[in-house]
Amino acid sequence: IAIEVKSIEKTIKWYMENSRCEVSYQDKTWALLKYQNISLALVLPNAHPPHIAFEKENAEDYGKLKLHRDGTSSVYIKDPSDNAVEILKVNK
Repeated sequence: IAIEVKSIEKTIKWYMENSRCEVSYQDKTWALLKYQNISLALVLPNAHPPHIAFEKENAEDYGKLKLHRDGTSSVYIKDPSDNAVEILKVNK
C-alpha cells in the first residue's frame, strides 16, 4: 500500500512511534516501512502515485514491467474507478 504524505521524515517518525515497523528504504521522495504482514510506502504528492500493489506470477500479462530502484519489477494499471494498482512480479 502506498499513501500520500506531506513529509517523509515526519511521517516515518510518527509511524515508528505509533506502530511496530522498520524502515527498509528511504530517500527524499518515498520510504518503505515493513510490517510483519504488509509493506507501507510513504510517497510525496506528484512524485509517486498512491496505490495498492499485488504480487502476481503473471505480472507481465498486465503490461511492460519496469525495474525499480528497490529491485522489484512492476506495471501500474487503473481499476474501474481510476485508482492506481501496481502489479508486482513475484520474485522467486
